[in-house]
Amino acid sequence: MRTQLMALLASAVLAVNASAQGAPGQAGGAAGRGGAGQPPRRDPNAPRTIEGINTVWLEELTQPEFRDLLKDGYTTVLIMTGGVENNDGNLSMNKHNINNRLHGELIARRMGKTLVAPLVTLEPGNAGQAITPGKAGPMISQATYVALLYDIGNYLRSMGFKEIYYLGDSGGNGRGMQAAADSLTKVYAESPDKVYFKHVPEYYNHTSVVQPYIQNELKIPEGIRIGASTGTSGLHEELAIDATLALADPTSIRYEQRKKVGQDEINGIKFQSLAWLQDLGRKVAELRVTTTVKAIEAYRATLVK
Repeated sequence: MRTQLMALLASAVLAVNASAQGAPGQAGGAAGRGGAGQPPRRDPNAPRTIEGINTVWLEELTQPEFRDLLKDGYTTVLIMTGGVENNDGNLSMNKHNINNRLHGELIARRMGKTLVAPLVTLEPGNAGQAITPGKAGPMISQATYVALLYDIGNYLRSMGFKEIYYLGDSGGNGRGMQAAADSLTKVYAESPDKVYFKHVPEYYNHTSVVQPYIQNELKIPEGIRIGASTGTSGLHEELAIDATLALADPTSIRYEQRKKVGQDEINGIKFQSLAWLQDLGRKVAELRVTTTVKAIEAYRATLVK
């Protein structure tokens, strides 16, 4: 019985391989290139016949839509890096990627003629005995991370982008983004077609900009020291992050579940309502977007015209 099964499997594999290779004029062969019996491939420069959609996300565009945006000057792209990590008991481990989805769209639209590359959803780290369920991951090595970011930036350059910005929502991502941007800048320094690669550290501004804004400007007495990632609740969580996540997706902070058991607070600050928290999220997002765009504009002012 086993011999018969193996023979059947082997014959099936051979049949699939033969079909994939194909003879001229058959599926998989010359037909895939518009050969005999098959329609030719669509001309990539053919005019669009349907209306495009209003999106800044590269992966949501069709090829003709992207081509036309590029011709229209959409030559700036954002590479948003996040990660999957432990955020203690209340927050989705996808916290950074949810934040990037929110802020990436807002930044691109604020800048104008800017697109956002597919999110980089993994961050650098090393597996070991200290890893416990939910602590982190999956992660990739720092070497793999830098290579990944380098390749993404290099490919975006080959697609026609002229300004390529790396923005990270996780503190451990900065070194890899800087390394990739520096390497690409060096490789193409003498290129006649100027392409700029830049890590924008100002985007990751929770402690330097957002925490002072919450405590000093909005006068919300959150129990967390400015510069820290853990406050009086003893969790890797803070009010501003809860607010932007609530704006993007309330389930990511388990709002209703927490409210049901009286845990709808953080670091001594009670969530007055979901609407209140989301309104705070809009203010925090506006601050983060403004800070980031100003940093990019300042960099752009130094570029050769």
